[in-house]
Amino acid sequence: MAGHSKWANIKHRKARQDAVKGKVFTKIIREIVSAAKQGDPDPDKNPRLRAVIEKALSVNMTRDTINRAVDRGTGGGDNENMEDVSYEGYGVGGVAVLVETMTDNLNRTVSEVRHAFTKNDGNLGTTGSVAYLFTKRGEITFNDVTLEDEVMLAALDAGALDIENDGESLLVITEWESFGQVQDALNAAGLVSDNAEVTMSPSTIAEIDNVEDAEKVMKMIDMLEDIDDVQEVYSNVNFSADVMAQLEG
Repeated sequence: MAGHSKWANIKHRKARQDAVKGKVFTKIIREIVSAAKQGDPDPDKNPRLRAVIEKALSVNMTRDTINRAVDRGTGGGDNENMEDVSYEGYGVGGVAVLVETMTDNLNRTVSEVRHAFTKNDGNLGTTGSVAYLFTKRGEITFNDVTLEDEVMLAALDAGALDIENDGESLLVITEWESFGQVQDALNAAGLVSDNAEVTMSPSTIAEIDNVEDAEKVMKMIDMLEDIDDVQEVYSNVNFSADVMAQLEG
């Protein structure tokens, strides 16, 4: 189940990134500047910066662009009034949604986030209403399950928490702070992942088994991602195979 949900979420997110790459780049650059400003400019000593750099590379941002963003952060002046604020709420079918934002205007941001929820039959909740359902962690995915023994040996030796095999893919789970060192160890062993990210992983899954509700959830997530102040949107939704087939058809 987790593997299927992961596949659906990755597919949806990648399609969105390709459609609005310019906006994606802007958001990632803002996050790099903030991470460099608030911590060490060396990604090996700053897990948050390392994680966002990996995200930047995953959408084909150049090293030059990344380095310029780090320099902006360490040079001061940028993002002085930016705050990291998370919003929590529910979509149709009891889908839990966690929205991470970076904003210089809280009134604007909460108004736009609330509008995205209510317009799609969801509701914005109070602080703590869904955050407890999510755990921040590193996830490194391999689509070749025959690599299990090699991946397990390298990953666990580097400090990974667990490796899951759902028959279709391998999922290496790490503490978010050690995500970079585990990925480095896998790369050094010649094991290049198909996807690697620091994410908020849900402890429970909300199954959506009808197309109408699925479309509302997807539209809500799209609207949230389109908000300039929103950096990331996480949910615990899982669409059934039948719903996925109808959405793709």
